[in-house]
Amino acid sequence: MVLALAGCASGGAGSPAPALTAAGGAGASGSPASGPTPPGPSAGQPLPAGAGGLVVLHDPGQVTGTLTGPCQAGGGGQLPDPRCTPGGIDPGVTQADIHSTICTSGYTATIRPPESQTEAFKFDEAYPAYGIASGTATELDHLVPLELGGDNSAANLWPEIPPSPNPKDAVENALNAAVCAGRVTLASAQQAIAHDWQTAETRLGLSTAVAAPAPAPGPAKAATSSGLSCSASVSTSSPADYSTVEVTVRTAAAATVTTVAHYKTTSHQLTAVADASGVATVGYYISGATPGFTVVVDVSAAEGSQSASCSTAFTPTG
Repeated sequence: MVLALAGCASGGAGSPAPALTAAGGAGASGSPASGPTPPGPSAGQPLPAGAGGLVVLHDPGQVTGTLTGPCQAGGGGQLPDPRCTPGGIDPGVTQADIHSTICTSGYTATIRPPESQTEAFKFDEAYPAYGIASGTATELDHLVPLELGGDNSAANLWPEIPPSPNPKDAVENALNAAVCAGRVTLASAQQAIAHDWQTAETRLGLSTAVAAPAPAPGPAKAATSSGLSCSASVSTSSPADYSTVEVTVRTAAAATVTTVAHYKTTSHQLTAVADASGVATVGYYISGATPGFTVVVDVSAAEGSQSASCSTAFTPTG
């Protein structure tokens, strides 16, 4: 699983209702990893609303829709405005096919939009809509994550101002693991995380609190939470441009592993499942990285109701 990298919230008044529009039809197919890159986010007909207020749109590999504020984030930028970002789901992911979609390693990489689109949406639409000043560090996040069948619509994306590592990642992993293990339904997990990701585990009876952020990252740090271990390392700490850095994570067998590489201007997430030996490996393809800027890779592992965080880092040489 290799992803090309180059560089991947809160404020604003909230009076007029925001405008959300998206491409009409069933949505385009494709993947950011193959085929021509779409020119940019698509816009067109009003977004179709689904059960529970979630937008339902099949749009793999592309950002769909436009966002017009004003929008007001909550929780210091960690919670989106529900009028602007109610959440969206892909009808192509159903309870019947979870084991061939969200429970399959590498699935999210096949439907994640290319950076050219997410960056354009983030800075050209989401920042103005949410009243975020240029230069503010944020993570363009899916409210309903791709690993829970979220779509790529404007209704499901917002510029989050999270701590590092982002505690929402551990919640996403825990919910994905619970759905794949049959402990909760896909629909209930989608609704819970869209309502408030900070209380989603509690609402579903999976946990009583959001996982705490890990200690400050270093070359290879390990942490243990609720009995689950996590350690991470990189294949090279000083990669050359246009090379691949492999991040190896050691945790429990079959644990869901999420890595988020924090570049100078962007963050990139990859997901894998640990093998029978408890090892998961993901590859980051370094393209146009900032020489001398240390890239911290935050890692979270989840198995059932248990989760753990760790980190590693590398510094591109150009």
